Amino acid sequence: MPYKNPSDRKYKNAAKYEDSPEQVKNREARNKARSELAKKGKVTKGDGKDVDHIKPLSKGGANTEGNLRVKSASANRSFSRNSDHTIKKNKPKNGAN
Repeated sequence: MPYKNPSDRKYKNAAKYEDSPEQVKNREARNKARSELAKKGKVTKGDGKDVDHIKPLSKGGANTEGNLRVKSASANRSFSRNSDHTIKKNKPKNGAN
């Protein structure tokens, strides 16, 4: 159930966090990416799909079409898992520990 008033939220400082300049910038980038793909007909409102950045914006990725892809919400918001359902560990690409 959405909250009509931020003061109704059950946790402290939620409004302060959500209105921080960094979060506003991130939200604008996500919205821009989705609107770009919506214009091209790849996603529609309420379709249950997420627009994913192949290289995350936080790691220097761009908001260009070549860096965007459409994924299901569950696939985009979950961690990679092993066959025994444990979360995969991030391993360095060069094989060093």
